[in-house]
Amino acid sequence: MLQAGLVPLALQLARVTTLPFVRRNPQSRSGRRAAADTQGEVTQRPGRPPDLLVILPLKEWTCAGCGGTGNFLMMDDAGPLCLTCADMDHLIFVPAGDAALTRRARLASSLSAVVVRWSRTRKRYERQGVLVEEPALGQAEEQCLADEDARMRRRERDRERRADEDVTFQSRMAEEIMRLFPGCPRRRAAAIASHAGLRGSGRVGRSAAGRALDENAITLAVVASVRHEDTDYDSLLMSGVPRAIARDQVRPAIDRVLATWATGGGHATRSEASTVGPRKACLSVPPFPAGYGAPSG
Repeated sequence: MLQAGLVPLALQLARVTTLPFVRRNPQSRSGRRAAADTQGEVTQRPGRPPDLLVILPLKEWTCAGCGGTGNFLMMDDAGPLCLTCADMDHLIFVPAGDAALTRRARLASSLSAVVVRWSRTRKRYERQGVLVEEPALGQAEEQCLADEDARMRRRERDRERRADEDVTFQSRMAEEIMRLFPGCPRRRAAAIASHAGLRGSGRVGRSAAGRALDENAITLAVVASVRHEDTDYDSLLMSGVPRAIARDQVRPAIDRVLATWATGGGHATRSEASTVGPRKACLSVPPFPAGYGAPSG
């Protein structure tokens, strides 16, 4: 039987990983049908049977088989089932976080299931861990202990490789910034590339377009830097000005800096950039993305 005390710890340790999700009440008929569609369609991988799906419920629920409840439920045509009624109560919950342990435990377990939980903020189900047989978990733990040093060395090599890749990518991005804006100081271009191209940041430099060094993405990264570093945008936000209004107020100043950099005229100071003048002065600048006033950093 699963220990109830495992669940809170699992939720604290869980690492968020997007999984297919069901948007409806799991106890309604449409919700059961949606859950079945999710399990049958989205978790299925080519050449392999679909994963069994178990849910960590957020609200009180009743088992359609025994009338009881529990920490986990599994959808069935009759409705939600507890793990006892689903013949899965002998499985052990392994929280997400250790990929090697999870992979080996599932490989050694003749019966396993993926555990998901509804995220109220993201409006989707997200992976929380897996259910596996206890002997399989023990075998996986022994295997992980046996080669822990080797896996640690491999992770270190991977970190070094990714760091080298990041340096190369950010250097290429800085060169692209200098090509598009020859008047941008080289150190500033390097700083923009380092900020926008930070791995895992979610910034424009790490988007698909940014990694491809798309001109629009590069320009958006430059615009974001100018907005924060060369205008009074941050001060306006701190004084309570709504973001949309603040962006409109600093847009002429951004245009002024971009025009200076695009023509190779050197760096514009904050005071010069903040001087609001006619926007027609920027008509000679190559066209920038139409949405550069949209949130980008």
